Amino acid sequence: MKYKFANRIERVKPSAIRELLRLGGDPAIISFGGGYPDPEIFPIEKLRKVYDQVLQEEGKLALQYTGTEGLMSLREKLVSRVKTIGISCSVDNLFIIQGGQQGLDLTAKAFIDRGDIIITENPTFLGALAAFNPYEPEYVGVSMDENGMRMDELEAALQKHPNAKLIYTVPEFQNPTGVTMSLERRKALVSLANKYNVVIVEDSPYREIRYEGKDLPAIKSFDTEGRVIHIGSFSKILSPGLRLGWLIANRDLAEKLSLLKMASDTQNSTLNMYAVNRFMDMYDLDEHIAHIRETYKQKKEVMFQTLRDTFPNSITYTNPQGGLFTWLTFPQHIDTKILMQEHSLPIAKVAYVPGESFFPNKQEKNHCRINYSYMSEEKIIKGITNLGEIVKDVC
Repeated sequence: MKYKFANRIERVKPSAIRELLRLGGDPAIISFGGGYPDPEIFPIEKLRKVYDQVLQEEGKLALQYTGTEGLMSLREKLVSRVKTIGISCSVDNLFIIQGGQQGLDLTAKAFIDRGDIIITENPTFLGALAAFNPYEPEYVGVSMDENGMRMDELEAALQKHPNAKLIYTVPEFQNPTGVTMSLERRKALVSLANKYNVVIVEDSPYREIRYEGKDLPAIKSFDTEGRVIHIGSFSKILSPGLRLGWLIANRDLAEKLSLLKMASDTQNSTLNMYAVNRFMDMYDLDEHIAHIRETYKQKKEVMFQTLRDTFPNSITYTNPQGGLFTWLTFPQHIDTKILMQEHSLPIAKVAYVPGESFFPNKQEKNHCRINYSYMSEEKIIKGITNLGEIVKDVC
């Protein structure tokens, strides 16, 4: 049968990460490709007790439908929790979503018509591009330095595209580069958004996984006009399998976005919301996050020491203060996709994500993203050492 697809389906294509993650089933491959948390630190036994108690004491409620916005007691906890990053809001501003990815989809669905401009960091999270693409936007990429998105380039882009609809940013330990936006630029970003009447999408799944440096207030904390959408997630601080995140926006906007969510999936899993709510009652979530931070800090140190020991000086890499990734830059003549296909996978048995997929417009082929949260320290050493030997031969 020849299907009569909508035009938007032409923008829906397999991502590099999706293609790479299928390698996870091959035990011979050491994959630094995905953004997976370390499964060894999932609080499995605590969650088992939580689910047991929820089903025993609240099973009839936890297995029933609930409101689209999510469990009220969980939303109240999150309202209290985000005060620590400078966000003052009520439950009317916050609703539960299926991980941060749904927040990106709902935002694009609400704002983007075909041909509308979305301004992103350059490079940017390819999962965001996957969420935005079905709505057929045009992209404008703004380059970054060690302090995040460059505000001079952003203002030039806004002047050139005064009808831009969204500015998308991952301000903490950005995916893919690991760079964090400075305090000054967070304030400047909101000021420019106010000046040019554009909405900011603050995608913040990694902010609590900081193991060096000082916490910075959320971009949303500087929002005086209701133009910042803040998205958070339990995926990196508890478990991605729970599929729980949250979205915070101006009340009228949050209501419209939650209506779109209702049309899409009705609600999140009631059982999982009850479980996370009970987990936060029974256990110290911040203590668990501290364990995650210590684990990832150690893994990062192991990876970086191995990079220093085995990689040539012609290859540079970012030094994130948190998160899950580092961003490698190779000499201009190196295509990291070809490098992986012809050398890294068949010889070194190592996978990563080639950098070209992270650029919304003009692709740069001499970068790659490497994850250090998922693999064991032993596999990090082995994989980076093997990759380093390959890289020395081609660089």
